[in-house]
Amino acid sequence: MPQHTFFASAPKHMGSLLAEELARLGLQGAVEARGGARFVGEIQDAYRACLWSRVANRILLPLAQFPAAGPDELYAGAEQIHWEEHLSPESTFAIQLDGVVNGVTHGQFAALRVKDAIADRFTRLLGYRPSVDAQSPDLQIHVYVHQDQASVSIDLSGTSLHRRGYRSEGTSAPLKENLAAAILLRAGWPDIAAEGGALLDPMCGSGTLVIEGALIAADIAPGLLRERFGFMGWLQHDAATWQRLLDEAGIRRSAGLQRLGSLRGYDQDPRAIRIAIEDLARAGLAGLAHFERRELADCRPGRDDDRGLVVVNPPYGERLGSDAELPALHARLGSVLKERFEGWRAALFTGSPDLGKHMGLRAHRIHHLYNGPIECQLLHFRIESSDFVANRPRTLEPTERSDGATMLANRLAKNLKALGKWRRKEQIDCFRAYDADLPEYAVAVDVYEGEPEGDAPQRWVHVQEYAAPTSVDPKRARHRLREALSVIPEVLEIPESRMFFKVRRPQKGNAQYERLAETRRFHAVKEGGLKFLVNFEDYLDTGLFLDHRDIRRMIGELAEGKSFLNLFAYTGTATVYAAKGGATRTTTVDMSRTYLDWARDNLALNAIPMQRQELVQADCLQWLEEAAGKRRFDLVFLDPPSFSTSKRMTETLDIQRDHVGLIRATTRLLEPGGLLVFSNNLRRFRLYSEDLADLEIQDISRETIPRDFARNPRIHQCWRITKPA
Repeated sequence: MPQHTFFASAPKHMGSLLAEELARLGLQGAVEARGGARFVGEIQDAYRACLWSRVANRILLPLAQFPAAGPDELYAGAEQIHWEEHLSPESTFAIQLDGVVNGVTHGQFAALRVKDAIADRFTRLLGYRPSVDAQSPDLQIHVYVHQDQASVSIDLSGTSLHRRGYRSEGTSAPLKENLAAAILLRAGWPDIAAEGGALLDPMCGSGTLVIEGALIAADIAPGLLRERFGFMGWLQHDAATWQRLLDEAGIRRSAGLQRLGSLRGYDQDPRAIRIAIEDLARAGLAGLAHFERRELADCRPGRDDDRGLVVVNPPYGERLGSDAELPALHARLGSVLKERFEGWRAALFTGSPDLGKHMGLRAHRIHHLYNGPIECQLLHFRIESSDFVANRPRTLEPTERSDGATMLANRLAKNLKALGKWRRKEQIDCFRAYDADLPEYAVAVDVYEGEPEGDAPQRWVHVQEYAAPTSVDPKRARHRLREALSVIPEVLEIPESRMFFKVRRPQKGNAQYERLAETRRFHAVKEGGLKFLVNFEDYLDTGLFLDHRDIRRMIGELAEGKSFLNLFAYTGTATVYAAKGGATRTTTVDMSRTYLDWARDNLALNAIPMQRQELVQADCLQWLEEAAGKRRFDLVFLDPPSFSTSKRMTETLDIQRDHVGLIRATTRLLEPGGLLVFSNNLRRFRLYSEDLADLEIQDISRETIPRDFARNPRIHQCWRITKPA
């Protein structure tokens, strides 16, 4: 059989990968070229490339190359090709032209000149000509013009080879199948699969990465599902050779399915999971990979002993979600990987490489790829403790510190001494020890203590840096922060492992409640003779607002013999105080199942029976509307966020704009003479008392600011609002 030089096209930056793949397929002379790769062989080799290439877009059989300085030269060169050897007059054909022809402003005109050349040749030789069918031609002809040189080829693939035949519809921003395959090949999935490794995509969308992973692992030809290729309408098509290749691929598929390992895809979108399951079935792999609706927080290996590759294409600004949410999303992803996938490898495909820095993992290799027009990077990670990157700056040795560090240490020690007598008298175990007392060291230092471990109580320190204004030199601010993180554990006499660090920026809506990590590590701390679970790593806040300490104590003192309602309840700490204070029943309402479960655990930690404690997952605004006229309470604690919006909320909440209506809706649930404790932390908040003149209102903000927060008297505002009897 005659030898040909074929051209395989590929997306940008995938030419070298394609050349490697063609060489592995046994195709001779495979080398990278502009826009793809070339190889040499017989027609059966081109068939093999069409059937088995996971990376290529098209396989082209060049027929002729000739000068084409203008449309007339293009016509003349195309007319000289022996088209009668490639299609019959009864056939249909279509022209795809890429490149620029001098003197032609519209590529369609240049393609039309090639079409005319083919038609005129057939008319001259046979008296009649084939027809054009742009949608489903028998033969697709490809013309490429570059620097006044034209290359005319038969497109043996027909439609692009990335169309495997299993995808029906996509979710937002799906990956093309050959890009997904390229990601997996670059990530080393074939070797991992050969060793029995697992594949998991925690944000799988419509499942393309998992399905392509299954095709690779099971040695299934990606073209095996396609019903048609371009060569099938070619006069020189060798049907017997093609059938032999199909039979061989079928045998390999049957053998490969027997050794298929664990493949899993998770996504929070149920529609995406439905599509993934349907596409898996169309790929002939029903039941051989597992797709499940699951939040990132719940992502884990299928089996404890699984090891393999986590591959993920998360949102990166050009695609889905708000840019402001993406750093936290990548931080949570990194936390999940470090907590549950140690010993695995990971590959992150992103159009915003800086987002990868938020994962807390050190990339050991990077590949450049394109997702359509978007230049992207594929970051490779080894999920091993040696590659974990701390989320806080490195501490400094004493010789590296300035005199300011000594001043900070002295101020912190002075504060601890000044608060000591008050803490012992008031049974204060969790407190703020420092709150940007020195402007140069703009951090808040909160100390949490739990049950004794030996002779001394367990102690943890939560450090929050207030983001520096843009006028401050970032290098100087960074050095001062490193000094602060160096002296804090020394003064408080704790190991660095018990100091937790976060950067606090102005928050919008429920941002302060968003997950930063997925450790799910909780510690029991003490307050006023009660116990509460706190988490120092997964959220910006810990689960216990220390500035509300006196408000909680007041609620406990007021609750005896009363029914109590806790709205926007967070982790239910006020409910614990009310129940322990003798409330006849409590109702705790929050939209988050996570926080309600946390509240339940806080109640259990304090041995509070659940028979009279009601936990309600609901949008508080909607719940208030539904409860009007049906429920009554003697005591209500209302501590809403400054601004709130959520997919599960029916409307937004702006506390300055909406507080009158919110207070009205809440007081409708009060018994006559009942008391509402209303608090919020919007610094510029002003209560519209003139619109609430029928209620008895007492500002108790000053009385409810604890001593350790005296430097920050606007940290919250609080009122007692009584419904007249």
